[in-house]
Amino acid sequence: MAEEQNWQEASNHTPCANNCGFLGSPTTFNFCSKCYEDHCLKDQNMSQAKLAIEKSLSQQPETSFSSISSPATAPSSDPLVVVKTVPEVAVKSQPRNRCAKCNRRVGLTGFTCRCGITCCGTHRYPEQHGCTFDYKTMGREAITKANPVIKAAKLQKI
Repeated sequence: MAEEQNWQEASNHTPCANNCGFLGSPTTFNFCSKCYEDHCLKDQNMSQAKLAIEKSLSQQPETSFSSISSPATAPSSDPLVVVKTVPEVAVKSQPRNRCAKCNRRVGLTGFTCRCGITCCGTHRYPEQHGCTFDYKTMGREAITKANPVIKAAKLQKI
């Protein structure tokens, strides 16, 4: 009789639905405990992603797509695909491998200044390339951050 009960209890358990080698139960949708936990986390992440997408779509201002002529920027029917158009801005900048002052190739030995330009060895000093970075203000701010003002409480006269 005891063998029959053990056999019936074992029949309630089936192999895991993910074929991981462990036994699953009907209460966990035939997953083992590890696979069931992974399944629940995946469902939770999907629901959070869905809510985030719906929230971002509801916060975006409505634009008319009739003025857009290219088919690549047309809205798709898939709610997970968000198409954003970025206006192109023409920015003319100095190449990073050339000196901003004399236009000489610097390669790997170029010096990048705090004002944002790349200089050769001759023009690496702020006086040589006409630097616009304010070193005095930066130094003053660093000193005030490193040395805060400490005031002691005044003693009361008796």
